[in-house]
Amino acid sequence: MLVHNASEAAVPDQDDTIPSGKGLATGKVGTFAGAILSIASIAPAYTTTASMGLIVAAVGLKMPALLIAGFVPMFLAAYAYREFSAETPDCGASFTWSARALGPYAGWMAGWGAVIAVVIVLANIAAVGATFLYLFIGRLTHSETIATLGDNKLINIVTTLAFLAAAGWAASRGISSSERAQYVLVGFQLIVLLLFAGIALAKAMNGDAPSGLSFSLDWFNPLTGLTLGAFAIGLVGSVFMYWGWDTALTLGEECTDPKRTPGRAGLLSILTVLGTYLLLGVALMWYAGVGDTGIGLGGTDARNNVFGTLAEPVMGGSGELLLFLAVLVSTIASLQATFLPAARAMLAMGAFKALPQRFATVDPVCQVPRFATAVAALVAGGLYAITALLSEHVLLDTIAALGIMICWYYGITAFASVWYFRKRWFASVRDAVFKLIFPLSGGTMLLVVFGISVRESLKPEVGSGASIFGIGLVFYLGFGILAAGAVLMLIQRWREPAYFRGETLPRAVSGDPMPAPAEPHSHALQSSAHFGNQE
Repeated sequence: MLVHNASEAAVPDQDDTIPSGKGLATGKVGTFAGAILSIASIAPAYTTTASMGLIVAAVGLKMPALLIAGFVPMFLAAYAYREFSAETPDCGASFTWSARALGPYAGWMAGWGAVIAVVIVLANIAAVGATFLYLFIGRLTHSETIATLGDNKLINIVTTLAFLAAAGWAASRGISSSERAQYVLVGFQLIVLLLFAGIALAKAMNGDAPSGLSFSLDWFNPLTGLTLGAFAIGLVGSVFMYWGWDTALTLGEECTDPKRTPGRAGLLSILTVLGTYLLLGVALMWYAGVGDTGIGLGGTDARNNVFGTLAEPVMGGSGELLLFLAVLVSTIASLQATFLPAARAMLAMGAFKALPQRFATVDPVCQVPRFATAVAALVAGGLYAITALLSEHVLLDTIAALGIMICWYYGITAFASVWYFRKRWFASVRDAVFKLIFPLSGGTMLLVVFGISVRESLKPEVGSGASIFGIGLVFYLGFGILAAGAVLMLIQRWREPAYFRGETLPRAVSGDPMPAPAEPHSHALQSSAHFGNQE
């Protein structure tokens, strides 16, 4: 099993269910299983249909170049995560590592960025799932009325909240897919995506595509025909498409080999997704073009829902059903996997007193952070409902905002890695490359894109065009929510100053021992047991 189920965890003191220092089960996730969970969290089918249009709207025919450009900083930053995980595997990931290297304030803000980004994307995933649920049922029953129910704002919000409630309840009960089930969910969506790409490419090469485009290597060149602002906005969308590979890193304490498995799983997932996206991106653009009329990727319909627009033209009626089912499956798999990093980051922050102690509770039977999972579901639902009422195209705005948050906390973690390993920069060629050059380059790229993206997000025309007081909604959702985190950090410092004085998670360099959680593990178990007994 990927994550221990309730029946197996009934006797948590057995050898195969020994909890980690925070109460999580150990030895449950292997390299391939970790990669599958990361790919499930990335959700290629969901991510493509939700964000490919945003990239095309910004850069047009340069979309393949931006897919590569977005991969580069993420790949370089992946080595920061890998090196951290190899030395000190911890479910807090960005929060824990940044706090140890750069201090409590940098750690808190990195943790906040990681948590709130995951919480927002949970709602985004559920919303796409709601749309494709009605599309699939409508096409299956030949009912256009049902197929368009997802476009009704009230129905969309209610269904999205229902998806979140179901996924949150399942996660809080410790119910998780087995390896075999996750393999089926992820494998199915990848096979259907490759089938779709193959059909679209075949039609384009045979001259049967409506775009009339001829293949050009210039599509892969980001150095021509782009303004800096367009490049930054497109890159934010591209970075978002790879986000989720670090899910395996948050499972470090639960892996079969905590020092090697998480990094290997993360790298395997991001490389797999790169190949998938490049094939899909070229196929979509070559077939449909980037125009703003018809089925062009620059049109409103395609920007909001790429596969909803292109499924029938490319694959026909039965193929359309298959693709809609693939996206629906993708959202289900992603919801299951994406609750993991959010809940575990909050668990770590609670364990080291960066959040209220309630977040440190772990159910002693299911060995999952139930309270943190419930909070993630509630906040995700609330944010989505508010944003959906403010914007007609909420998915575009939240994806652009998520790109800002991702650049923020990945960048901080990359710089934290550089500083944490400073005494080992020149110990060997390998250390110089993986502990200095790669994370420094990736962090620099991400924070430059972060700065440019924040500036561009001020413009109302970015994203859906929604604005408040003349400032783009993307700015409020991206930088504004990060700034709100700083306010919450000051409140937590006033309530519980020990973490901010460096008492629970002191600064360190490579080689220093990892401190134990601030509260004894037994306290967390007792709290969770009491919480469970109340049900």
